[in-house]
Amino acid sequence: MLGTATYPTFQVFLAMFVTMAITMVLLPFFIKLLKVKGIGQQVRADGPQRHLVKQGTPTMGGVIILIAVTVTAVIFGALSEGVEQTAMFLVLAATLLTGLLGLVDDATKVFKQRSLGLSPKAKLVGQFAIAIIFCLLAVNFCGVSPVVDIPFVVSFDLGVLTTVIPIGGMEFQIPWLYVIFVVLLMAGMSNSVNLTDGLDGLAGGCVMIAMGAMAAIAYRSDMLSMATFCGSIAGGCIGFLWFNTYPAKIFMGDTGSLAFGTALAAVAIITKTEVISLVIGGLFVAEALSVLLQVVHFKRTGKRIFLMAPFHHHLEKKGWSEPQVVTRLWIVSGFLACIGFAWFFPIGM
Repeated sequence: MLGTATYPTFQVFLAMFVTMAITMVLLPFFIKLLKVKGIGQQVRADGPQRHLVKQGTPTMGGVIILIAVTVTAVIFGALSEGVEQTAMFLVLAATLLTGLLGLVDDATKVFKQRSLGLSPKAKLVGQFAIAIIFCLLAVNFCGVSPVVDIPFVVSFDLGVLTTVIPIGGMEFQIPWLYVIFVVLLMAGMSNSVNLTDGLDGLAGGCVMIAMGAMAAIAYRSDMLSMATFCGSIAGGCIGFLWFNTYPAKIFMGDTGSLAFGTALAAVAIITKTEVISLVIGGLFVAEALSVLLQVVHFKRTGKRIFLMAPFHHHLEKKGWSEPQVVTRLWIVSGFLACIGFAWFFPIGM
């Protein structure tokens, strides 16, 4: 690790490379293991007919990315100290816990041989619990302010309704409004990435782009550990895409998609870029909104806005090939990431 302190950008790119390398080395063995055990994806019966050939494709690839990210985080996290180190490991813990929730969901699908795993209620309860604990620890031990900024526009103080509880000589704060906001942001982003994970390489590529932008934001905010963490997820996604691009040899499953959505939101909370993250992760937000609009409109009118939701399936129904949809949505994701970082850039000066 010689020179990482002198050249912090080297540390970020090294973290990215290490995670990518670990992912690419382990995935072939994991794919073979899953095939031997007969563990594969259960495809939606009401989805695009061309997707039926994906039935049985190995899934839960997010496990390998998370292992690689954890190894990298432990190695590079040891180079930091104090609040910065605490924040990075807190984000890692939230990511892994959500990944565990996704793993249970994936395992349920596999063993019960259906496209639906845990009930939506069960997943939300788990996501809410993780988000609440994360928020309280971030506020009380990482110095996160319960304020939400819309840069250059307005700031909202969500700490106006705060309960203070004396615990062990410290004042433990519960900012109720900010807790609600964090729960909505983390659960919403987690499920949005999950909804985006419907085509070969789509979620992996978009997470790579979004976390790359968040790495730049964390770096410019002098949060080197957080930057290496974001870089490691981006690197893991690069390694994963080698096996996940069309035609995919493995899917990340809810293990990966739920975890990385949580990671994106958690990093945004630590770096105080909650609103900007909604632009950087704008593609995920749009995919989730397409589902919400479809459901609400259909219940009210009996008619559909899109040929099929999420929106990437609508594009398939319009005649676009899967690689076309994925590549073009990667471009859109990159464009939104650039807008988000450009919005943040003057703040970090």
